[in-house]
Amino acid sequence: MKNTIFKLITGSILATGVALMAGCSGSETTNTGAAPESMVKKEEVADNGEGIGKFSGVTLAAFDAAVAASGKTVFETKCSACHKVTDQKVVGPGLKGVTQRRKPTWILNMITNPEEMTKKDPQAMKLLEEHLTQMTFQNVTDDEAKAILEYLREIDGEGASVQK
Repeated sequence: MKNTIFKLITGSILATGVALMAGCSGSETTNTGAAPESMVKKEEVADNGEGIGKFSGVTLAAFDAAVAASGKTVFETKCSACHKVTDQKVVGPGLKGVTQRRKPTWILNMITNPEEMTKKDPQAMKLLEEHLTQMTFQNVTDDEAKAILEYLREIDGEGASVQK
C-alpha cells in the first residue's frame, strides 16, 4: 500500500514538473490572474451590448409568470450548479440584477453561445478573466433560453407588480 501511494505521489510530481517545463518558452511571463491565453483566443469585436450569436434586437414583451416558472425549472436543472440568483459567486457570477446590467439580447446570446461570446464579446471576455472558468453550453434551446431570461426578470423584480 505504501509503495502504491509513493508511486502515485511520485508520478504526480513528475507530471507536474513536465507540464511546467513544457510551458516554459524561455521568455518572461507575468501572472496577472487572468485566464491563460491558451484557454481563450481573443477576437474582440465592437461592444454594442448585444453580444455575439443568433439573437439581435430583442425587445421584451410583458412579463409572463408561466414562462418564468418554466425558466426556473430549466435554470435549476442546467444552470444552478454554477450560478445562483443572488449576488453570491459560485463557479460563475451571481445573477441578481443581471437584467438591469445586460441587454436581453446579450443574456440570450450568452446562454446559447457562451464559447464564442467569451472569445469575442468584451463584456463576456471580462467575465472570463474575472471568474477564470469558461461557461459551457448546456444544450439550452432558444425557447429554454427565453424562459430562463423570463425567470431572471422575475428574480430582478420585473414581474413583481404583474397580477393575474
